[in-house]
Amino acid sequence: MTEHQHDTHPTDERDLAPTAPQQGHGESGEDSSRHPATPDSTTPTPTAPDDAEHDARHEDGAQVSTDSTPPGIPEAAIPELVIISGMSGAGRSTAAKCLEDLGWFVVDNLPPALIPTMVELGARSQGNVARIAVVVDVRGRRFFDNLRESLADLESKNVTRRIVFLESSDDALVRRFESVRRPHPLQGDGRIVDGIDAERELLRELRGDADLVIDTSSLNVHELRAKMDAQFAGEEEPELRATVMSFGFKYGLPVDADLVVDMRFLPNPHWVPELRPYTGLNEEVAAYVFNQPGAKEFLDRYAELLQLIAAGYRREGKRYVTIAVGCTGGKHRSVATSEKLAARLAAEGVETVVVHRDMGRE
Repeated sequence: MTEHQHDTHPTDERDLAPTAPQQGHGESGEDSSRHPATPDSTTPTPTAPDDAEHDARHEDGAQVSTDSTPPGIPEAAIPELVIISGMSGAGRSTAAKCLEDLGWFVVDNLPPALIPTMVELGARSQGNVARIAVVVDVRGRRFFDNLRESLADLESKNVTRRIVFLESSDDALVRRFESVRRPHPLQGDGRIVDGIDAERELLRELRGDADLVIDTSSLNVHELRAKMDAQFAGEEEPELRATVMSFGFKYGLPVDADLVVDMRFLPNPHWVPELRPYTGLNEEVAAYVFNQPGAKEFLDRYAELLQLIAAGYRREGKRYVTIAVGCTGGKHRSVATSEKLAARLAAEGVETVVVHRDMGRE
């Protein structure tokens, strides 16, 4: 089944007031201050999907030992694990809150060295903690260097783990930190942009290993939650989940795209007066696009190519793919092609979300 989600571009993106980080919490009885309050539906200005990642730091501590899980714990008892990381101010707290609402046991700002211990405790809960989400960020400082070792430890124990990485543009991050008048955790005596640059470099390798990258530059709280729900709300985990995103090249490439398709080789319906006011969701526009020479052939061959790519992603354990389909303005050709492509993927059993990033922006 194909699910639609239309991204908008807030005219005035703002962050929520930061709160002190928590070491961990369960599924109920939590402090309501743990996450930023969700904006009321009557609020005219969209709220940025994070609290600008309050710059609290862990106190320095001794090295933490992470012994392997005792052999007495059956593999079936090991909980599912999601690691949420990414840029400060990009929406980690909102993503964590969404998983908590879906029934996950969420631990915020856990030192990476303690992740295997957390999984072991979940395995000993006799099924009471079947899904764990851990928020990891640079506020851990000394502990952050242990993340690689912890991930290798988890892999040796056959723990099913996924990494969700929250990304955002420099402009959006600066705007969010300035709106809450908080310094970036890594800026020190420098500027906010200095802290952002340092954090990007520190997280570069982790971003490359991520199973799911979400760009929140133009998303508000509700839109980010919709993306998280689309990926994690299902009762059964599908083999592969795809986001097909139409966009306009004149507005820039989506930074979270795994594959990019350029539909500008087809005539532009914008220059047909009777089609110009409509979008690729209109039947007349779609018919015009796919009646052009090469359009149907391209769709057929690209769908076949995606089958090969999807098979490779499954073999490599990659569960999420974002396919960006572009035209000049993101209104006609890319929208019509995205709809057709998403329908093909859904028919093949791939759970697909359609996002029209720039439709209605002109």
